[in-house]
Amino acid sequence: MNPETALSLLNRMAEDNFEVAEKARQRLVKACEVKGFLQLADLMEAVMVADANAKPWQDLFRRIERHGAREGLAKMREKATEALLYYGVGLSTSLVVNAERLAEQEGLRRLLSATNGMDIDEDQAPAGEVAPEVEAQPEPAPAPEVEAQPEPAPAPVEVPQVTPAQKRTLEAIRDNGIKLQEFRVGRTAVGVECGEKPRKDMVLWVIEQRWAKTDVSTSLFTGQKVTLTELGKAILAS
Repeated sequence: MNPETALSLLNRMAEDNFEVAEKARQRLVKACEVKGFLQLADLMEAVMVADANAKPWQDLFRRIERHGAREGLAKMREKATEALLYYGVGLSTSLVVNAERLAEQEGLRRLLSATNGMDIDEDQAPAGEVAPEVEAQPEPAPAPEVEAQPEPAPAPVEVPQVTPAQKRTLEAIRDNGIKLQEFRVGRTAVGVECGEKPRKDMVLWVIEQRWAKTDVSTSLFTGQKVTLTELGKAILAS
């Protein structure tokens, strides 16, 4: 699909979502003018859902403006997928926050579903146009063979010095089956399969230093396993 056709299709889908959101807000405004209107809660929820469906399309077109149709769509789909992985299903004590989170997730899923399989070829000519023929150029003469040189040895990795507490944290990650898990929104805890459980701030710190990493293929709700990076293994081996 050429970029012109893709943008036209994406624009129509976005406009449909924007129109639904605008109509939902107009209905709510009119209802607020009626004293004692009994369905305000339903209309407010409809606005929240419609806005959550429209927002990913707004973000998509911002990315398209910066990166072009193909890369902008790819970046938006990647961002939406990543966001859904990190959302998990953790619940808040606020029903409004829970409803808002669910609406945001559904909005991202709708965009991913609508754009699934959309392949944009930025080199493809728009419909009705024929790409100009390019005069064939003579093939260049083969370059003379150059004797292959041995590849240089990789530079040695500098292993940082660590404190005893940092080393114990790395050992626990290696040996105790450490994972990060979110039981409530914003409340992450450290879990272990066996042995001593390290402090959460130490686990997060070694991840920040890239001595360890989390498995983001699973959500925080089900638990993300923490493992050592090559640098973390080198620290323990030194």
